[in-house]
Amino acid sequence: MSSTQQELLARKQNVVARGISNSTDIFVKEAKGATIIDVDGNEYIDFYAGIGTLNSGHCPPPVVEAIKNQADKLLHTCFMTTMYENYVELAEKLTAITPGDFAKKVMFANSGAECVENAVKIARFHTKRTGIISFECAFHGRTLMTMSLTSKVKPYKFGFGPFAPEVYKIPSAYCYRCYYRSTYPGCGMHCLEQFDRMFAAEVAPETVAAMIIEPVQGEGGFIVPPPEFLPGLRKICDQYGIVLIADEVQAGFGRTGKMFACEHFGLEPDLMTVAKSIASGMPLSGVVGKAEIMDAPDPGHIGGTFGGNPVSCAAALATIKYMEEEKLVERSQVIGEKVRGRMLEMKEKYPIIGDVRGLGSMNAIELVKDRETKEPAKEETAAISKYCIDNGVITISAGIFGNVIRTLIPLVITDEQLEKGLEVLEQAVASVSK
Repeated sequence: MSSTQQELLARKQNVVARGISNSTDIFVKEAKGATIIDVDGNEYIDFYAGIGTLNSGHCPPPVVEAIKNQADKLLHTCFMTTMYENYVELAEKLTAITPGDFAKKVMFANSGAECVENAVKIARFHTKRTGIISFECAFHGRTLMTMSLTSKVKPYKFGFGPFAPEVYKIPSAYCYRCYYRSTYPGCGMHCLEQFDRMFAAEVAPETVAAMIIEPVQGEGGFIVPPPEFLPGLRKICDQYGIVLIADEVQAGFGRTGKMFACEHFGLEPDLMTVAKSIASGMPLSGVVGKAEIMDAPDPGHIGGTFGGNPVSCAAALATIKYMEEEKLVERSQVIGEKVRGRMLEMKEKYPIIGDVRGLGSMNAIELVKDRETKEPAKEETAAISKYCIDNGVITISAGIFGNVIRTLIPLVITDEQLEKGLEVLEQAVASVSK
C-alpha cells in the first residue's frame, strides 16, 4: 500500500464510523467504462459495478452531460411542493418499460431500502392488512423494515433487534441447497407446496398484505429459481388477494439479459421496486405498479424531501436512453454467455466450485470444500477476492454463507477487458484449489 493510500486510510479510520466496512483498501481517483483508477494510478477491471449500480458503466458520457445540464438549471425544490417535468417524464418511461399490460403509476425515493419501505406501506394501505412474507436468502436493505425482511443475520441484522412485527420468512427456491433435500425437477416443487402449511401454522392468508421477493436473489448468492416458482407465487397471491412485490433493485435494468428479471419468468408483479442502475450511480429509487394499488394511499402518505431529485431524474432518463441506444440489454446476454461458459469450464477443472448459476450477466460460482457435503469454502472465497484485487480485478462475494463470488460486470466492458478479467478469476480459483 502506498503512502498516499495509507494516509487516506488513516484519515478514514479517524472520522468514519467503524461499522462502515470496506472490502478493499482502494481509494478511487476516477473511473470510466469498466475500469477504475486509484489515487496511485493503478488500473483495475471492475467486476462489481458499484454492487450492481453501474450497468451502463462508469461515467457514461450522455449521462454525465445530462447531469451537468440539469445542474445548471435546477438542483432541488422538493417535488411535493413545486414540481418539475423530468419527474413526470421518468415516471412515464417506467410505466412503459416495466412488465404488465395494465395502468401503472410511480413514486420516487432515494435508495433501494427506501423504495422497499414504500412498497410495503402502499401494499398495507391498499389491502388493509399487516402481514408481509419474505424469503430466506433475501436482502432488501438495512432500515428497520428492510432488515426485518432480510434473511442474512450477520452482518446485517445481528444486534439490531427487535425487528418489525408481522414479517414471516419462508424458504426460497435455492435448488443447490434445497431446504427439503429434494432435487429439481423431480421434487414436486415443495417450495410452493409449503405455503399450505405456512398458512395453517404461521399466518392466515387473509391477514397478509404482501409477498416480496427478488426474482434473482442477489446478496443471497445469485439464486435463480426454477421457471415454475415465480408464476406459482403469482397464483398464490391471486388466490388470497396478496400484493406481489418484485424487488428488482439489483437484478433490474439489463443485468439478467432482459430489462427486468421478471420478464424471464413471464411475471407481472403488482408492485416493483427499482434502484441501483436506474441512474448510473446517482441516488434514485422508485416503486412502480398497478395504478389502483399505487393510488391507495392518500395525498401526503408517501413521499420524501429528496425523492425524485431533478438531477437524479435527468440521469435516469439519460441512462435508460443510453442503454437502449447502445443495446446494453442484448450485450448483457453476450457477456453472460461468455462468463457462464467460462465458469462451467472452471467447474470441470476445479472441484472447489460446487455450483455455477445465473441469468444474463448476473452470474456466480458457489465454492465448497467438498462437493458431497457442500461445506461452504468461506476462507477460500475471501482468498479468491484478494487474489483478484492484487492482480487488477475487483470482485465481491455474496451468499448467506459468504462462499459465493458474484459478477456484476459493467455492460460496456470490452471483450479484451472481459477476457483478461476472467483469466484472473480463473487463476484465483486455481490458487486455492487442492
